[in-house]
Amino acid sequence: MKLIILTQYFPPEVGAPQNRLYEIAVRLQRQGVEVEVLTAMPNYPSMEIHKEYKGKWYVKEDMNGMPIHRAWIWVGKSKSILPRLLNYFSFVFTSMWIGCFKLSKADYLLCESPPLFLGISALVLKRIKKAKLIFNVADLWPESAEKLGLITNKFLLRTTTRLEEHLYKSSALIVGQAMGIVKNIQDRFPSKTVYWLPNGVDLSFYNPEKVNTLWREENGFSPADFIILYAGIIGHAQALELVLKAAGLTKAYPSVKWVLLGSGPEKEKLLAMQKEMQLDNVYFYPPVPKLRMPEILKAIDASLVPLKKIDLFLGIIPSKVFEAMAMKKPLLLGVEGESKELFIEQGQAGLAFIPEDAVDLVKNALHLYNNRIEAEKLGDNGRNYVEVNFNRDIIAEKFYNFLRNEK
Repeated sequence: MKLIILTQYFPPEVGAPQNRLYEIAVRLQRQGVEVEVLTAMPNYPSMEIHKEYKGKWYVKEDMNGMPIHRAWIWVGKSKSILPRLLNYFSFVFTSMWIGCFKLSKADYLLCESPPLFLGISALVLKRIKKAKLIFNVADLWPESAEKLGLITNKFLLRTTTRLEEHLYKSSALIVGQAMGIVKNIQDRFPSKTVYWLPNGVDLSFYNPEKVNTLWREENGFSPADFIILYAGIIGHAQALELVLKAAGLTKAYPSVKWVLLGSGPEKEKLLAMQKEMQLDNVYFYPPVPKLRMPEILKAIDASLVPLKKIDLFLGIIPSKVFEAMAMKKPLLLGVEGESKELFIEQGQAGLAFIPEDAVDLVKNALHLYNNRIEAEKLGDNGRNYVEVNFNRDIIAEKFYNFLRNEK
């Protein structure tokens, strides 16, 4: 079986889609699948081409035996819609061009969305490479962009909705990262096959028993500090003003520390907010390579997972929950719907707070702070839950068997 993965995001970039696609690729490769990846020059989330790739139109490299084809992409730091569209469509064009001449024929072409527009390249390449299209939906775009206020232009919304529908109809298989996504698509397109391919965790890599860490000491935190970590994109969807408001409410608890690790479009605004509020219990750190995450997670006390309070996110599973649970860290989960049901109600892996409600977040954070034995138990529950339900090895094996039967 031959599989092409078409994605704008891939390691060495850090981030949820990058990790997820790489992990599924290497596991399918172990099953005997020939995997080839077509992606962009690394630039995310800094929106600056990595030094070793600057000025290059095409690069081919090998990553654990997988051929990786990298195509030029235009990047800019502006947050407005036109530069973002230029970023997306530049890779649509170059991926289409490079894919036509550099990729061999395949049984399947798996296209990652968002960005939705990459589906245009996928439609062309699937014909040329005689491949069945697997459309991998990590976010219901453009619905999410509209509800987050990122796109307000009615013409653009109508156009992208038509493209979304056409891509679903043209796919041999649609894959969703959460059951909410799967249900949404299945309800709208009942004749299509929609498969739940959840994110998961590499339990051997995120293993607290095998990790030693000096991160806490190296960064000036004391053994008595209770460190609450948010790690990931600092964007619109996460509503991270919540963290600074919570930090303001916990000034009377000097041992409670709030850490934001990552970068994104909202970071500068939050830094200005921290300065204005004179918060000395909030700490900002840049993104780190995946290799460092186990030692950081081992060093903290609780993992914060927030999203905005909108209906769209009822069917979303943030990827950061899996690593924290594997490292036995209790969750502070500000996500309702599917995530709350799975990880709080079923998995008993942490405490839930009302999304965007700083008072409720503080109440739950202080409960963990004052009840360390309970917090430790919640962490143990989390590890047990992902071992059974979200092991990447099992997820990949099931997906491989599904594709083999479909073929």
